[in-house]
Amino acid sequence: MIVLSGTIGAGKSSLATLLSEHLGTEAFYEQVDDNPVLPLFYKDPKKYAFLLQIYFLNKRFDSIKQAMLDDNNVLDRSIYEDSLFFHMNADMGRATSQEVQVYDDLLDNMMQELPYAADKKAPDLLVHIDVSYETMINRIQKRGRDYEQLEQDSTLENYYKSLLKRYDGWYDNYDYSPKMKIDGDKFNFVENEDDLQSVLQQIDKELELRGIERN
Repeated sequence: MIVLSGTIGAGKSSLATLLSEHLGTEAFYEQVDDNPVLPLFYKDPKKYAFLLQIYFLNKRFDSIKQAMLDDNNVLDRSIYEDSLFFHMNADMGRATSQEVQVYDDLLDNMMQELPYAADKKAPDLLVHIDVSYETMINRIQKRGRDYEQLEQDSTLENYYKSLLKRYDGWYDNYDYSPKMKIDGDKFNFVENEDDLQSVLQQIDKELELRGIERN
């Protein structure tokens, strides 16, 4: 199983689709467009941060169990990133200490249960899409979700920049599986076929290096 990571607008869902087609496997996606809590969170982050994260955590746990059933399935975001989002929101005053404790205990229990539930200890590879703030905002604007746009809420600029900074430390500390970075500024794999082929070749090379067989 391959898990993707990266900030909002990095291109994870697009790459998950393209990579799964390349590998002949299945892609699993984070539930966003039909997520009933997400628009509520953007309207009132302090009220809905905990509920949103529990919603995502439950969906991510279910998705990774399904994705681990077959080699080289692709997850566009995984349970391994979940804590990054909630702890950032907590640091911004959007969650109480009690909510943080409940969340941390639940996540810890899920991570302990995961190898038994999925019969696999960890992903085969993490592919992190690294993008600049400018690329991030450009892609957020292109996909056009109203509640994500800067003009809808001036505090989103600080939120997005903080998220980017946290991802640097998160990637450095990630040790559940082998990992690699894709330069999302240099390679526009969504709109440029040559860039896509370059990215797929990088991933193929890493899979081969790690002795991970393609389907």
